Amino acid sequence: MKDFDRLAARPRKYAPRTPQVPQEVAVLNPRRSARTRTSFRAAAVAAAALVLAACDADSGTRAEAGADKGAPVVAPGKPGEPAKTLSAEEAAKAVPDDSPNAADFRYAHMMIKHHEQALEMTSLAEGRAGSQRIERLAGRIAAAQEPEVGAMRAWLETHGGDSAGAHEHDHASMPGMATDAQLDRLRHAEGTAFDELFLRLMITHHQGALTMAADVLSNGNNVAVEEMANDVIAQQTSEIGRMRAL
Repeated sequence: MKDFDRLAARPRKYAPRTPQVPQEVAVLNPRRSARTRTSFRAAAVAAAALVLAACDADSGTRAEAGADKGAPVVAPGKPGEPAKTLSAEEAAKAVPDDSPNAADFRYAHMMIKHHEQALEMTSLAEGRAGSQRIERLAGRIAAAQEPEVGAMRAWLETHGGDSAGAHEHDHASMPGMATDAQLDRLRHAEGTAFDELFLRLMITHHQGALTMAADVLSNGNNVAVEEMANDVIAQQTSEIGRMRAL
């Protein structure tokens, strides 16, 4: 018999490897942000998945015991308090309630109105602006804010809020809003005069939006509103820098 045949004929000796399920420890930050809340849910789901994997690998008689040994989840305590170690089941129950509160509804109503004025201002740029850069800027602002208005209206509809409630808030209650007199001057301005007034009014308008977004991040409770507010801050902070450079 050839060497190759002799080797092939030898019985193979090996011990099957038992798959090891990693027991990871997820650290949860109590900071209430959209990203943190998503991580919180992901940690709970991951812990549950590890429990299921352990149950599949174990016998039926030990399934219940395996479920009790899910990956621990460490949740930092409040200032001055120690961290807590939660089971997978406790972590799933600890996902914070993000039901919208009055601050969330107020933000959506007011920001719709706030955005609508910005869209009115951008619509005046075509045919009045003295610089193509101002026209392009106005177009970018409109392209960003039109979808945001739609998203906020959809959010209000989903959560039982009346989008028409935005009209209950007057201009004086919203930071950064242009007055009727300022809008009238913008409508009648042309060329360089339009460009200068547009930039001045829009920078102030954007700064007001940042104030409103920061307020709802401090006082709101809904994750979707928090994400929208963060988007406003990122977008309009960038646009303020661009306008100041013109």
